[in-house]
Amino acid sequence: MTTSAHDAIATVFRIESPRLIAGLTRIVRDVGLAEELAQDALVLALERWPETGVPDKPGAWLMTTAKNRAIDRVRHRKLAESKHAALGRELDEEPAPDPDAALDDDLGDDLLRLVFTACHPVLSSEARVALTLRLLGGLTTDEIARAFLVPEPTIAQRIVRAKRTLAEAAVPFEVPRGPALAPRLASVLDVIYLVFNEGYSATAGDDWMRPALCEDALRLGRVLAGLMPDEPEVLGLVSLMEIQASRAAARVGPGGEPVLLLDQNRARWDRLLIRRGLEALSRAETLGGAEGTYALQAAIAACHARAATGDDTDWARIAALYATLAERTGSPVVELNRAVAVSMAFGPEAGLAIVDALTAEHALDGYHLLPAVRGDLLTKMGRFAEARASLERAATLTRNLREQKLLRERAAAVPHPRRDA
Repeated sequence: MTTSAHDAIATVFRIESPRLIAGLTRIVRDVGLAEELAQDALVLALERWPETGVPDKPGAWLMTTAKNRAIDRVRHRKLAESKHAALGRELDEEPAPDPDAALDDDLGDDLLRLVFTACHPVLSSEARVALTLRLLGGLTTDEIARAFLVPEPTIAQRIVRAKRTLAEAAVPFEVPRGPALAPRLASVLDVIYLVFNEGYSATAGDDWMRPALCEDALRLGRVLAGLMPDEPEVLGLVSLMEIQASRAAARVGPGGEPVLLLDQNRARWDRLLIRRGLEALSRAETLGGAEGTYALQAAIAACHARAATGDDTDWARIAALYATLAERTGSPVVELNRAVAVSMAFGPEAGLAIVDALTAEHALDGYHLLPAVRGDLLTKMGRFAEARASLERAATLTRNLREQKLLRERAAAVPHPRRDA
């Protein structure tokens, strides 16, 4: 098989696999088995499509093939008669004349169920991220491992354990209803935003950004918004990711170096993504979700997106939005961001008071952005020796090599006090 044919089939499978696994999970009620069946179908596609060509409806072909493999497995393993009969009936009842209908029937519901299954709170945060990227993002274990700078066997173990945990806990393949929906939806949104954030500001390694992860998260968010169009927080998250993603080209310099927000060339911001983000935010607010945690963050991002320059930014509004967000979340990271906005609106002394309070609480010990912000504020106040020490400390706390270099350069650029002769 030629490399181009292999790549074409891999691309088709990546597009179709989330729907395929979702549909199979509805039938076999086991995420792990559904993924195995989907992989079996891929193997057959790799064998046959180079000779026969890619079918007009590849998703339907894969679904039919996977269902046939399911029947073969049931028969081969000689499952209990009742289980065999029940599974066989459900498989046989699918309308044979139109295999496309088998794929599209209840597609939205199946994908939504798969999202909530992969992001179930019974799994650790790391396992949810890995399983979501595997099942819904279509990434291989190697791709996930490289994206998060984790050994491939570690990711493989997380995925295997996650599927086993879901099976042992008998997690139902369903979308929770009523009061159970909000906390489960929060878990789903958290996972998607974790993926996006790792792409937007990589925690470790040589790269400042990993755009492919941002794209995967944004695609998942858009799918979720399509499936749940009246959920304000879903729209808030999509808005936030669209607006933040709009800055991607401006956040990295020619040599891959980080370019901070106030130094970015705003002409390079993607206006289409900004418009999409603002539209999603407007819909979230219309639905009554203006004070949701993601909608508040999106509103902050919108303030930056609407400003032609850093000086034109409505920093007072941003500070007020961060204050509301801090009340809702109790997050010290949010409070640190509020300190930056307060300093821009009301002066570095006001911002430093918030930073010093956070330092005294020790809630952000080890978080590199706390001394980084403190260093910037001290520089503006002319306390150069303290500023340099803070920035140098920040450089030692981050694992991202690009960020380390940037912080050391900022420390070196802090003026030295003039000495009298």
